[in-house]
Amino acid sequence: MGRVVRDALGKASARQDREAHLIAAVGWLKRAQAATPDDGVSYGYSIRGGWRPSYRETSGYIAITFFDLARQRQDSESGALARTVSKWLCEVQEPDGSIANPQYRPHTGIVFDTGQVLLGYVRAHRETNDARFHDAAVRAASWLAGRIDPDGAWRRNTHLETPHTYNTRVAWSMLECNQIAPDAAVESAARRNLDWALEQERDGYFRSCAFTPGVAPFTHTIAYAIRGFLESARLLRDARYEETAVRAADAMIEHVREDGWIPGQIDEDGGSAARYCCLTGNCQLAIIWLKLYQSTGSTRYLDAAKRSLGFVMEHQDLTTSNPDLHGAIKGSHPIWGSYAPLSYPNWAAKFFIDALLLWDEIES
Repeated sequence: MGRVVRDALGKASARQDREAHLIAAVGWLKRAQAATPDDGVSYGYSIRGGWRPSYRETSGYIAITFFDLARQRQDSESGALARTVSKWLCEVQEPDGSIANPQYRPHTGIVFDTGQVLLGYVRAHRETNDARFHDAAVRAASWLAGRIDPDGAWRRNTHLETPHTYNTRVAWSMLECNQIAPDAAVESAARRNLDWALEQERDGYFRSCAFTPGVAPFTHTIAYAIRGFLESARLLRDARYEETAVRAADAMIEHVREDGWIPGQIDEDGGSAARYCCLTGNCQLAIIWLKLYQSTGSTRYLDAAKRSLGFVMEHQDLTTSNPDLHGAIKGSHPIWGSYAPLSYPNWAAKFFIDALLLWDEIES
């Protein structure tokens, strides 16, 4: 329980240069992939139970990070891992094209999980031109289009059978698939979801954006919703989606403390609803702000991204000799916070790496 004691005492680590933080996170993510008996990426490391089984949903978009590392850092090992994980995701795809979570309901597809793996299939096809990834992507997108309700929300095959605004990230994945396999039904379903999600936004904050109705959403899911709008706007050239993403990104900046701390939950009226920080959300929001800095040149976005990532760096342990923890990113700070408590989820490291790669690209 040394991690708990460390956080209870308020201890932070001295920041090192950005490259050191990046290398450590990449090393940990590779160990997460090697920690399971199959070819997926472990959900992450829990201080209560060690390495957990492979997590299909996040393995889908972690494959993208490995492809990015291969391309931007000439990391051949990451390139090989990207292909390995992508092939495994084809093997675990359900016959109907969906992705299930065997820890919950085996062989029952989940909308969000399928959307995140779809992003991986599309990228794998673009990188390899392998027909198996194209086929997997088409089947996943078709399944998603077939599960959407007439009003544009997904309720079937979702958490608690309720609609979630963060499924804009699923709409984005469908639009990416539409780039490699045009399908009017897929594009129409994605647009309907985005239009439904537009109705959930008010003054930069979203209704129906939490995992559980009536609970203030994590910055993690808020960032999912914003990124879905931002990337969909890029693909569709629709100003409405971009304007919504910008309003929400601007609203989030107001919550960034000088040291980079952001409350882990923010309610739909813009009120802080947590005394802990969701480090994953910090990283995801930083990616959005860095992308907006690229498109607008506004330094307020760059400043917010640097501060939020700086806070994460101060709570990434680069001094421990324990390989299960070295370079990992906690779900929450302090570690007992409500988001992924007492654990180091793989997607926290993934989004941290993505943000640092984008930061490097901006300053190169």
